[in-house]
Amino acid sequence: MGPQNSPDYGEFVDSDGEGDVEDVSEPLERYDRGLYYPLCIGEVLAGRFRIEHKLGWGGYSTVWMAHDLQYRKSVALKIMIPGEKGEYEYQMQNEILRTVRDTSHLVAHEGSFLLPGHGGNYHRVLVLPLLSLSLGYRAIQLSVATRVLAAKQLLVALKGLHDVGLVHREMPSVAEYDTATKYQRLGRPKKVLLGDYLWKRGELVQQMTIPLDLLGSKLYLGDFGLTIKDGISVSIKQQAPYCFCAPERLHGTDPSLASDTWSFMCLFAALYLGNNVFYGNGGGSTAFSWVEQLGAMPEQWKGKFWWPEEVNDTWYDHTTNPDPERDLAARIARMRPDTSQAERELALSVMQKAFCYLPERRITAAQLLQDPSFRAMLEIYQC
Repeated sequence: MGPQNSPDYGEFVDSDGEGDVEDVSEPLERYDRGLYYPLCIGEVLAGRFRIEHKLGWGGYSTVWMAHDLQYRKSVALKIMIPGEKGEYEYQMQNEILRTVRDTSHLVAHEGSFLLPGHGGNYHRVLVLPLLSLSLGYRAIQLSVATRVLAAKQLLVALKGLHDVGLVHREMPSVAEYDTATKYQRLGRPKKVLLGDYLWKRGELVQQMTIPLDLLGSKLYLGDFGLTIKDGISVSIKQQAPYCFCAPERLHGTDPSLASDTWSFMCLFAALYLGNNVFYGNGGGSTAFSWVEQLGAMPEQWKGKFWWPEEVNDTWYDHTTNPDPERDLAARIARMRPDTSQAERELALSVMQKAFCYLPERRITAAQLLQDPSFRAMLEIYQC
C-alpha cells in the first residue's frame, strides 16, 4: 500500500470544538440505545472496507465514505439500525432491482453484509456507489438551470419508481482519488470520542462538506426505507417534512402515486423558486399556506384533519377566494422577479396541475413529462 493510500485517522477537535461537532451530528443517545453502530475513522469492516469519512445520517442509518481494499475504489456504506426497520430498505431495494426496468437514476446497492452489534443484534450494511449529500443540502447554491435539470431527472426516476426519496448527485471524480487527495479536497474528518461506556469504541464524526465543483451533472433517487407498494394502507398517514406532504395525507388518506406527485411538485417548486412554496410543521400554519395560495380545501375533508386542535373551518369555506396578492401566482412573481411574465405563467400552469387537492384530478408523473408547459420550461433552461 503506497503512502497516499495509507490510513488517515482524521483529527480530534479540542474541547472548544466538541460542541460544534455534536451540534451538526447524529444524536448521541442513539448510540447509547444500540441503534447506531459505533465506528472509528480508519476502521476496516468485513476485512475489506476502510472507513474514511462520514457522508450523513438519518433515522434508520448512518452513511460513510469507505475505501474498498479489494477493488481499490471508493464506496458508500449505509449502516442500518438493527431489526425489522433496518432490514426493510434492503428488502425493498431487492424488490426494486427485480421489478424496476430502468434503475439508472436510482441508488441501488451493490451488495450487503451483516455486522454483529450490541446485545446479539445485527446491523445490515448496504454497499452503495459513492454519491454526495442530499440535493437539498446545497441546492440553493446551484444555478436555476442545474436545479431544473435535477427536477427533470427526479421526475424520470419517479415515473419508474412511483416514490420520492432522498435525492443525491453524482460525485464521479472523488471516487478515483486516493485518501490523501480526498482529504485535501473534502477536509480531514473532525471528530470526538463517543465515550468508553459503549460496547465498542466509536467516534462522533462531523459530516463532510462537498465542494460545488465536485457535484456532477447526474441526479439519483435514493433512500427506500419508507417505500411501499401502491394501495397498501399504513398506520401513520402523514409524513414529515410536512411542507412536502400531500394535503389528503394530513386528512387520513394513505400515501399513493398521486401524493408522490404532489411531493415532487413541492420539490420542483423549491428548486425553481429557491425556497419552499408551502411551510409549517403540519398544523395550522401548513394548512393555511395551502389555502392562502390554492384556495379552500374540499368540503368533504372537513373534520378529518390530523391535528384537530389546529383546525380552522374557513379552510373549507368556498365562499371566499384567495387574496391575489398572496396566491400561488403572486408567490412565483415575488420569488422569481427575474423571469418574464410568459415564464411565470408556464410555471403557474405546471404547478397547478400537481397542486390539485383531489388526488384523482392530479397530473401523473408520466403525464407531466409530456406536458407542453413543463416541456416549454425545460426548453427555457436547455434541459
